[in-house]
Amino acid sequence: MSMAVSLRPLCKVPLLACLPSNRCSFSCYPRSLDFGRHHQPQIRQVIDGKFKLKEAPLYSRPVSSHHLEPVLALNKDHQHPSDEEPVNLKRGESFEQWDSVTGKFAGVANLPFLLLQLPQIILNSRNLLGGNKSALLAVPWLGMLTGMLGNLSLLSYFIKKRETGAVVVQALGVISTYVVILQLALAEAMPISYFIGISIVVASGLFLNFMKYFDLLKSEIWLFWEEFITIGGLSVLPQVMWSTFVPFVPNSILPGVISFVAAIIVVLMARMGKLPEKGVKILGSLSGWTATLLFMWMPVAQMWTNILNPDNIKGLSAITMLLAMIGNGLLLPRALFIRDLMWFTGSGWGCVFYGWGNLLCLYCLNSTSREFFVAATLAFFAWIGHTFWKDSQVYGLRSPFSSFKELVFGP
Repeated sequence: MSMAVSLRPLCKVPLLACLPSNRCSFSCYPRSLDFGRHHQPQIRQVIDGKFKLKEAPLYSRPVSSHHLEPVLALNKDHQHPSDEEPVNLKRGESFEQWDSVTGKFAGVANLPFLLLQLPQIILNSRNLLGGNKSALLAVPWLGMLTGMLGNLSLLSYFIKKRETGAVVVQALGVISTYVVILQLALAEAMPISYFIGISIVVASGLFLNFMKYFDLLKSEIWLFWEEFITIGGLSVLPQVMWSTFVPFVPNSILPGVISFVAAIIVVLMARMGKLPEKGVKILGSLSGWTATLLFMWMPVAQMWTNILNPDNIKGLSAITMLLAMIGNGLLLPRALFIRDLMWFTGSGWGCVFYGWGNLLCLYCLNSTSREFFVAATLAFFAWIGHTFWKDSQVYGLRSPFSSFKELVFGP
């Protein structure tokens, strides 16, 4: 992609700016092109009139580091009307402000996600202190483990993208879920050998991600960690999906075993350079997508349980579902702004199915009031509408549908 711009106060000279692709590759393989989507704001600043150049040779003279004022040159005869400058400046300021605001939204999302897990932790603590260990058997440790592995994989994904707000969300998810698993181990509600293995993986994962965030980790070690979570995600996802429908399907570990062997083979082929360039890029994105699909499957499993056992839905908390909807909803503007389809898909699915979908089930079964459900629904759809409208405005697009098109197909 290239774009010609004319710079002032110098005379009109076409400057070709080769911009990186906005497609993110979650891989350290040598042949992959790893450009994070956090480059998208810089790309838009070229269009909006705030492109910062350092030591750019022009007429064999370096340009000092300062904000230039480029004007889009559609052709060599394009003029530079002075009345366009305030518009470009305004658009640039609006873009930067929304960039900052969406980042703050992602940071604020930590609060509802933290509150989401606290009730379970407090309840488990009361049961442990009261000697009622059997009560913790109602908490499925395998489901908690699945969610924690998803958090750990997405933590690595967002660290590579330098999305600090999302990094904190995933880190809190790992830590809070691990606390619940620790409580289950103390109550002997899960095998102790599994708990030891989980503890090693969590401690190693958090340490490696911390080192990567501060650029203190060698690329070879990070590549090994990426391969590990890719194999883990590809092995767990099919097994969890299969196990959801037991006893309607045979209880078997075959799906997990097959996917584990397939993942090992693909990773080894990538190591030996036997995969084509497209295959390497797909492998690089698999870890993030499998983690997202794990989270997406959780509400599916919950709603399937609601269908099979409608009485169990009374045990769901409407406040918990609302917090899930709010937490995921606060992440949507940032995911849309940086054009991260995977992030937007996971958060959007969490809003619609895990949050609003379960609220709908509660309402249909008279487990929550009409006023509560209607208020939550109107607020949710208003937030979605405002997110797309604001995004199209700061990007200078014709309609909110254009934002969605860029999200899915790219600009």
